Amino acid sequence: MSRWEHRFRPWPIFVAMAFCAFEPSLSEDAPAPSIATLLVQTESLRTSNHPRFQRLLEVLHQQIPGMSAHERWQLRYLDAYQASFQGDYANAEIMLRDIMDHSADSILMTKAAAVLMNDMGSNKRYTEAFELANRLAADLPKTQDKLTRFLVLFYLSQLLKLAGQYDLAANYAHDMMQTLPAGETPCKPQAMLVHVFYDSHRLTLSMPELQHAIEICQNAGEPVIADSLWLIKASLYLDEGQPDKAIALLQRIAPGIHSNPNYYNTLDLRSELAQGYWKLGKDDQAHAAALDTLAAASPNDVNEELRDAYDVLYHVEKKQGNVAAALGYYEHAVAQNIGHLNDVSARTLAYDVAQQHMLAQKLETEKLSKQNNILRLQQTLAVKTIETGRLYIVLLLVVLGSVIIWLFRTKRAQLHFQRQARLDGLTGILNHQHFISEAQRHIRLMERKLGPACLIFIDLDYFKQINDTHGHAIGDTVLKHTVALCKQPLRASDLFGRLGGEEFGILLLDCTPGQGAAIADRIRTTIEATSIDAGERAITFSASIGLASTVTCGYDLQRLCRDADTALYRAKHIGRNCVIAHTGHDDRDSGLDAENMKAMS
Repeated sequence: MSRWEHRFRPWPIFVAMAFCAFEPSLSEDAPAPSIATLLVQTESLRTSNHPRFQRLLEVLHQQIPGMSAHERWQLRYLDAYQASFQGDYANAEIMLRDIMDHSADSILMTKAAAVLMNDMGSNKRYTEAFELANRLAADLPKTQDKLTRFLVLFYLSQLLKLAGQYDLAANYAHDMMQTLPAGETPCKPQAMLVHVFYDSHRLTLSMPELQHAIEICQNAGEPVIADSLWLIKASLYLDEGQPDKAIALLQRIAPGIHSNPNYYNTLDLRSELAQGYWKLGKDDQAHAAALDTLAAASPNDVNEELRDAYDVLYHVEKKQGNVAAALGYYEHAVAQNIGHLNDVSARTLAYDVAQQHMLAQKLETEKLSKQNNILRLQQTLAVKTIETGRLYIVLLLVVLGSVIIWLFRTKRAQLHFQRQARLDGLTGILNHQHFISEAQRHIRLMERKLGPACLIFIDLDYFKQINDTHGHAIGDTVLKHTVALCKQPLRASDLFGRLGGEEFGILLLDCTPGQGAAIADRIRTTIEATSIDAGERAITFSASIGLASTVTCGYDLQRLCRDADTALYRAKHIGRNCVIAHTGHDDRDSGLDAENMKAMS
């Protein structure tokens, strides 16, 4: 996996920060602030000076008897925030829902909902978080309080970035900059934009946004956020093959990260040091930094920093000949990677489910509205003459028919879009993305039971000439006919997908290399023996096929794809219309034409 597929840095990196210990002292002769002023001061210190926030919270609790009902609700919101900050999400949720249900203060209710949405995301309750996000987004136009709007936009931007909705996340970050409340700086929205650009693979070292965001956050006194941006820059150095610059930068910012400790920044620092040292060939330092990463991690944590640390340990141990240790670290790296991918899938699915629920609610609301209109028509009919009543009945039936047709078309469109997202539009088989995803899952299953599998890549020979000579309509007919021919020898358990253009992929499960080669050649000979009627004359065509097996290539899908593609390239190179099976030795791939297959049988 590319370093571009960077992990989402959880909410606490911006919210639950470590802060400087400086606290401005108050003059003993200064008059005590009012409860209302103290509540405002306390809330303003949530992210800029949390230790002082806690002390002021204690002072407020001593003044509860003199508080109004509204001020007590404000204090309850601050208590809920503190519980959330400390990771006591259960008690935080009780208080937040109490505020949402009973405070009758729209500003407090919105703030409470935003914090609850944030907590649900932190606890991987993604479906509930996205459901609440839809409600908050719908109410945004009515949110006039700048601080509340800023808070909601911030959490929405982070949550949408979780689901891979980068454009929406960036739009919310831009909205944050347009409505900065008093006391806030552009640091958080600028940093959010940088994280969105990084996670969406659009950030490079040459872009000025990164350095601009770092300078803003440093000037704003937000060291934890600034450190997270420095770590992104170091990661870009690693991605772009400059480990020496990455190490120099990491060593420079390390003292600041240690003095402002943050769990995620600390893990990232140590993980990137391990990778940088490894790329520079400094095995001992890489090994030590990777072990430091594991030592700093929370028990049962799953993230990309730990995956990268295990990966470095695996390569170091393998290089030193420690096979058993290397295998152990490799298994940990795979487990971390699978855990991360599962979490990404869960977030994406939760977003899709929430969107479907919102659409269903909208349809239900519209349906109820239409039903209410129909009832009003029926009441009117009761006082009309028979002739007028007949006319209204006809109109009523038309309205009902329109509703049914509209609902039917909407449902059919939903099912069509779901199918289109999974299947290739022309041939009806799996598209590239779902073929690779399903192949990855089935290969893992085969690995667990040590069963053989074969990956076949098929490419039609001289397909461009068919398109250029006979037109794209005939070319499309050739592709669909090829798919029909390839399906004939396949079983229900086999996977078949279009990889792009005239190239197809087949994953044969529980299939030995010999069986796979026989099936591949059967496909080749069937294609060769088939022609397409193009009007005046028939068009014949052929295919070149490359095959890779888990028996010789292992259960890594990327390697299987690479070896199958190499075999396909060799089949093209030696004359096309043949099957080449990758044997595990680049200079000794076996070529199988029809005569060889007959001899084998």
